[in-house]
Amino acid sequence: MPVITCIDDLKRRYRRRVPRMFYDYAESGSWTEQTFRENVTDFAEIRLRQKIAVDMTGRSTATEMIGQPVAMPVALAPVGLTGMQNADGEIKAARAAEAFGVPFTLSTMSICSIEDVAAHTSKPFWFQIYTLNDDTFNRAIIGRAKAAGCSALVITVDLQVLGQRHKDLKNGLSAPPKLTIPTMLNLATKWAWGIEMLQTKRRFFGNIVGHVEGVSDPSSLSAWTAEKFDPALNWDKIRKLMDMWGGKVILKGILDVEDAEKAAAIGADAIVVSNHGGRQLDGALSSIRMLPAIAAAVGGRTEVWMDGGIRSGQDVLKALALGAKGVMIGRAFVYGLGAMGEAGVMKALQVIHKELDVSMALCGETKAGSLGRHNVLLPADFLDRYR
Repeated sequence: MPVITCIDDLKRRYRRRVPRMFYDYAESGSWTEQTFRENVTDFAEIRLRQKIAVDMTGRSTATEMIGQPVAMPVALAPVGLTGMQNADGEIKAARAAEAFGVPFTLSTMSICSIEDVAAHTSKPFWFQIYTLNDDTFNRAIIGRAKAAGCSALVITVDLQVLGQRHKDLKNGLSAPPKLTIPTMLNLATKWAWGIEMLQTKRRFFGNIVGHVEGVSDPSSLSAWTAEKFDPALNWDKIRKLMDMWGGKVILKGILDVEDAEKAAAIGADAIVVSNHGGRQLDGALSSIRMLPAIAAAVGGRTEVWMDGGIRSGQDVLKALALGAKGVMIGRAFVYGLGAMGEAGVMKALQVIHKELDVSMALCGETKAGSLGRHNVLLPADFLDRYR
């Protein structure tokens, strides 16, 4: 294995190995990509407070997320098309997460199905669902997740309408790729990826194709999804999905204090402060900038997590210091998956863990749960620059 010291090392290998349309799918945002960029750059404004002469023996990053023991407060976020980043990608990512001791979340828009992932793992994983206007489909897929032993439902609440991602449109993003001349020319340079993809039967959206009448190819899937995302979503419909599930629920896509209050009021076990990785409302504030106010408002009533822009263990530390009880990572593990498969996801987790562990020690803390506002220094206007 090559020497990997940071997530950027994996990203460079990932870019060389994976077809352009799937690299761009992960590494892009909507419209001007301002929010996508600021998710990362706003972390750089936060400084760490060094402490010395503190006994660091016996320190631990272990904690819990919604009552589930975790090796560190990090979960793998739901990422669509993961099985196009690397053959059988969802299975590989789930296996790495299980081996490391952190939760894995399977996306509804995954290539490997719920049943595929369950057959190749031994511990429960989480399942993500969109707020669709098709109760028949919702009940069926929730039933499948229950049958597979999934231990929590992640409801994505910020995708009533789809933000425009210019690169996806220009690349003609599809699974499997449509064989246009530009795509074929690019695929010809990604032969290792292509050889692996030829060896798997999983190349379509496994949770949908074969489970929805009339959906059998990328064109019919696009038509179906265009009709099923629910522009009339409201809090009663979210509550209805929660009731369908009847177990632990995480609401992902909260970026406003009032919305966080409503999420806590309907009984969400956790909320994820998130702007969908900058892929929805361009111009929205970064997740890390919105986190402190939301955590202060509802942190005593529901677990507050965040995602968006996390590329290191130091980013995890900063999120925990500003009020998060845990984080979700998407791109950071996708880089590892695309670069080196299951071993790459494991390496991404190991890199983040080491950075978190060492930085926590140098900040004078021995437990991840002890991190707080006292561990970071902020610019004078970081919390109230935008009103």
